[in-house]
Amino acid sequence: MRFVPLKTVEQQAALMMHRARQLLVEQRTRLGNAIRGHMSEIGIIAAKGGAGLGALVAFIGNPEDQHLPAVVRTILVPLVEQWRSAGAQIAELDRQILAWHRNNADSRRLETIPQYGPILSSAMAATIGDAARFDNGRACAAWIGLVPTQNSSGGRERSGGISKTGDRYLRQLLVIAATGMVRRARAHPEDHPWFAGLLERMPPKKAAVALANKLARIGWAVLRHQTPYRARRPTAVAPALEAA
Repeated sequence: MRFVPLKTVEQQAALMMHRARQLLVEQRTRLGNAIRGHMSEIGIIAAKGGAGLGALVAFIGNPEDQHLPAVVRTILVPLVEQWRSAGAQIAELDRQILAWHRNNADSRRLETIPQYGPILSSAMAATIGDAARFDNGRACAAWIGLVPTQNSSGGRERSGGISKTGDRYLRQLLVIAATGMVRRARAHPEDHPWFAGLLERMPPKKAAVALANKLARIGWAVLRHQTPYRARRPTAVAPALEAA
């Protein structure tokens, strides 16, 4: 039986910042979708992405533009104000998380790992705490929920999807960080040979989850040994001897 250790006030404060940020991001996404949906009802469609939504918000906030009926603008302005307010609050929480990250030695060590930024590093350091409570990196990855489920019987091993147990937020951050590597590995496979090999053998989402598992294991090793990440040096291959 694995008991949950008590977290320090510093760790709890960091996790509160992350949870509050996550809630605001979800609310801002809902507001943005609502604004898009209401505008599409009157035939005004914005481009995908943040730039398209920003142009739509600017269009609603321009009272001199007569293409939008006044009654519709009156309805949507409160949603736009809440959307902007949520964005400002998210930016403020980002600054607080960055300050916490810079003042925490474990979080700074985690940032030396490729694909780790202040958000993921601070969440990992605050959530895991003492990494010595895990026997190895696989136990840590299993605790996060990034290992396959086992459905084995009769001497036959059958692996299913990941267990999805443990901290959902931390698991989500790791998968997002790994997903960001897909495009870079495809563009420059020589820089990421291990992950590029995975992308050749399996779908990109499945490969991203495998990379997230590896990132979790590396994060455990950095926390357990209290040392920054050091990339493995390529093994020198001796040249073949020519036949005499």
